[in-house]
Amino acid sequence: MRLTRKLVAIGAATALFCAAAAEWMLRSGDPARATAAAGEIRPVWTETDWPFGADPWGKGKAFRCKAEHCGGEVQLYVRAKLGFCNCATGIATDEDLEQMGDLALIGKATPIGAGREIIVGPMRGRSRAYRVEGNRNAALSLAFNQRCDMVAATALVGAGPPASSLEPAVLTFLNSDRMLKWADIALGL
Repeated sequence: MRLTRKLVAIGAATALFCAAAAEWMLRSGDPARATAAAGEIRPVWTETDWPFGADPWGKGKAFRCKAEHCGGEVQLYVRAKLGFCNCATGIATDEDLEQMGDLALIGKATPIGAGREIIVGPMRGRSRAYRVEGNRNAALSLAFNQRCDMVAATALVGAGPPASSLEPAVLTFLNSDRMLKWADIALGL
């Protein structure tokens, strides 16, 4: 009798453990599908060619995050603008961001709400979400400076999450060692 109770208890514990393990495996599944289902964004940025023609600021860097990693297709364009920033105040207002950012690269855009202050490495600046006119895309304009020199970044967001929801992922990438080293070199720091 006592042996039977132990066998039943061990069997029940084993069955419970197997059920819990099976549930965990079903929920975890493929990481990309699991994160997409949970609404999480785990960006993977791949460098691409700069798609824009020549202008006074020259070529920058272009990156792409595929829809399966960002919840929607995202193109990120980043370049330095030397001597263009207000040396005393930097990019302190939404008007500064509009003048110094690179939204003109992607067409006419209308702001969606107010911008906010951002920090990238030792630099401060602003970020603001926009709706791109004439199509369903949204955009995120970011600019940050070191003294009189600045970096302008523009994220063009396809169908999927709103541009403002991708700001943390874009800022994380801009704060990565790879991009901070690039900014140091591009700005001559």
